[in-house]
Amino acid sequence: MTTTERRKQVHLAAHFPGVNNTTVWSDPAGGSHIEFESFRHFARTAERGRFDFLFLAEGLRLREQGGEIYDLDVVGRPDTFSVLAALAGVTEHLGLTGTIGSTFNEPYEVARQFATLDHLSGGRAGWNVVTSWDAFTGQNFRRGGYLRQDERYERARTFLQTATELWDSWRAGDVLADQASGEFLARPDAGSFEHRDSQFDVRGRFNVPRSPQGRPVIFQAGDSDEGRDFAAARADAIFSRHAQYDEGRAFYADVKGRLAGFGRARDELLILPAATFVLGDTDEEAAVRAQEVRLQQVSPATAIKFLEQLWNTDLSGHDPDGPLPGFDPVESDVDDLYSQGRASVRMHRDRVHTAQEWRARAEAGGLSTRELIVEVTGRQTFIGSARTIAETITRHVQDDASDGFILVPHITPGGLDRFVDQVVPILQEMGVYRTEYDGTTLRDNLGLRHLDHEPAGAAR
Repeated sequence: MTTTERRKQVHLAAHFPGVNNTTVWSDPAGGSHIEFESFRHFARTAERGRFDFLFLAEGLRLREQGGEIYDLDVVGRPDTFSVLAALAGVTEHLGLTGTIGSTFNEPYEVARQFATLDHLSGGRAGWNVVTSWDAFTGQNFRRGGYLRQDERYERARTFLQTATELWDSWRAGDVLADQASGEFLARPDAGSFEHRDSQFDVRGRFNVPRSPQGRPVIFQAGDSDEGRDFAAARADAIFSRHAQYDEGRAFYADVKGRLAGFGRARDELLILPAATFVLGDTDEEAAVRAQEVRLQQVSPATAIKFLEQLWNTDLSGHDPDGPLPGFDPVESDVDDLYSQGRASVRMHRDRVHTAQEWRARAEAGGLSTRELIVEVTGRQTFIGSARTIAETITRHVQDDASDGFILVPHITPGGLDRFVDQVVPILQEMGVYRTEYDGTTLRDNLGLRHLDHEPAGAAR
């Protein structure tokens, strides 16, 4: 790299945590996960840090384990569209991205909701397209049921294709101003659509004109071969779980290498792993604090719950400070587990093999059950001083381990504040992070092209 060559720019986003085991909800600094002030504070902090977008996950049912409410986690979250629409009114530049599943929704309503959000926000909407795999969630819906993996991705593919056709049913010039009346009129064929396949049979008129971005930014979070191909073919960004350096580089090379097969360039898809962080005045202080956080996240009761998810049996009498169980997990057909909704918190496809790996790890480190669970469920990506974390993030991006990160703080809503105050200025000084927003839309700030001039029905 020459001294005049511009270094790759770091992309940052903020995930408002909810349906996960990252949040330390019992910490005195923790706030509400449903009051709007929590979302407002979090979003305004992210925007102050010039983040690309705020990200909301989706929880469609209270978690259960053994037929009882899984109360070791925060309790779901309110409706994603309502929260994002409200945040559009208190932010100016921050992208607003939400997870909406393709399994229990319909293309027309989702396309309409995202097109509306894109208009309300001036072009800042993003959609994380996911599938829902279990009847446990499906019981909340009229259709209910369970789709196997190939069927889930086929529905997701055609769902997104149908939504895209709805957005593209309005072209950039379909809304005209009548000079005599001063009213806005639509061209006669504006909004016309018809789509028939194995999943959907719909036709009619889409009633939301083309939005500022043309289409919302499309995110995808699957990690299987089907998920990677789905993202390489149709997504603008991947919400990846591969935040560690070596595995991040492998994932980055794999997915970017698939793009050419779908007629796309490498810069048309961003890879943004989820990442947690623990900041300290020194690296040593941060390491001590990180261990304290992990013990808050994995209480003795939580450790037993995680153990039960793998062993597939009641371990309420097991000592969390003792060794792992001496017997093997109870095996069940994984598809039966999913269809029954029994694997409602965590999935394990090969229980005995995983248990063997856990035993070897515990024996090598002299770890108790709880200490082992702390290690295997660890979600602390960056630990250190502000300088250390800034340099580590920069190394990942410059070495093609990621294009940036979606940060998941362990405290809500104030857990992002220190990162913005201390790490962001160092990234800016290093010349790898913006000091002002690049444009007015989410596509502008992610460096993605606008789609407002493509012909109706254009597919990607």
